[in-house]
Amino acid sequence: MILVNTDHINGKNIAMLGLVKGSTIQSKHIGKDFMQGLKTMVGGELKGYTDMMNEAREIATSRMIQEAQSMGADAIVNVRYATSAIMQGAAEVMAYGTAVKFV
Repeated sequence: MILVNTDHINGKNIAMLGLVKGSTIQSKHIGKDFMQGLKTMVGGELKGYTDMMNEAREIATSRMIQEAQSMGADAIVNVRYATSAIMQGAAEVMAYGTAVKFV
């Protein structure tokens, strides 16, 4: 599956199939959340949250690809990511784009 953040793929004629998306909500368990809170007092990267968000993006991307494959897509164009805080220590990540077929 080809994923691009442009509205075209060089050298390919494409037909749009429709919007596809994938999402997940991730959180850290209370112990790790507490430790990350302590880290904010001294500054620096909150590695636990970085890892959580990377995992969330991978899951959301995978779900978006699965939806596109079920439509018979060859690629997804205009891929975008959105995040939102659900509560302290939990975030939703959504991946979305347009499923296309090569013609």
